[in-house]
Amino acid sequence: MNAHEIDYKIYGDDMQFVEIELDPEESVVAEAGGMMMMEDGIDMETIFGDGGNQGGFFGKLVGAGKRVLTGESLFMTVFTNKHAGKKHVSFAAPYPGKIIPMDLEQLGGKVVCQKDAFLCAAKGVSVGIDFQKKLGTGFFGGEGFIMQKLEGDGLAFLHAGGTIRKVDLTPGETLRIDTGCLVAMTKDVDYGIEYVGKVKSAFFGGEGLFFATVRGPGSVWVQSLPFSRLADRVIASAPGHFGQSKEEGSILGGFGRLFDGDN
Repeated sequence: MNAHEIDYKIYGDDMQFVEIELDPEESVVAEAGGMMMMEDGIDMETIFGDGGNQGGFFGKLVGAGKRVLTGESLFMTVFTNKHAGKKHVSFAAPYPGKIIPMDLEQLGGKVVCQKDAFLCAAKGVSVGIDFQKKLGTGFFGGEGFIMQKLEGDGLAFLHAGGTIRKVDLTPGETLRIDTGCLVAMTKDVDYGIEYVGKVKSAFFGGEGLFFATVRGPGSVWVQSLPFSRLADRVIASAPGHFGQSKEEGSILGGFGRLFDGDN
């Protein structure tokens, strides 16, 4: 695919941004709204589709359709260095966490990731949709239901919440993960959705009814704080949230509030 060979540097610890260095006529593709700053001489253009090397209008239409299915915009933004020297453009993470650089050439040309994890990539990397073969994955996968796939031979950058752990799985080795905590995996990892199995655990354990099961060989990236979990906690703790607080993982629920002095 011959994606553009970009250089980069990641700044920060928990609120990171990535600075991309572009040679003349090199480009980087990003989601709308991800750009933090750019130097003079960089041209910004909105494109129709997923940013890959598509052929003709039909190819671009298919790419755009895939993005709509993942809940993303029809359009992406391309940043191209039109200056004679090196220029820089930076992209910021949308919430606390880490930016993960992915060299697709070293990862077999494909990485599957959560639909909201993609931040930016070298021009030539294709951003599409990866449907799971098992019907149960589609109905019960939650955040892990529709996954994006990044294909090509260039650099791509993902963002995930909290602390990131990369787990290398041997052939046949299995790992069970909360569906929201699964960030990305290499193309050979088998992925499915599995029922918790115990009614008590499902209804009173404070966890979901299903979790993701990944089976090696390959590598998996896991996040400690999915944005949805963070948002749920913030909303639940906000004053005036339906006039009550939220006791997660507790069978007492409203009964506990009878003794908190607020009633």
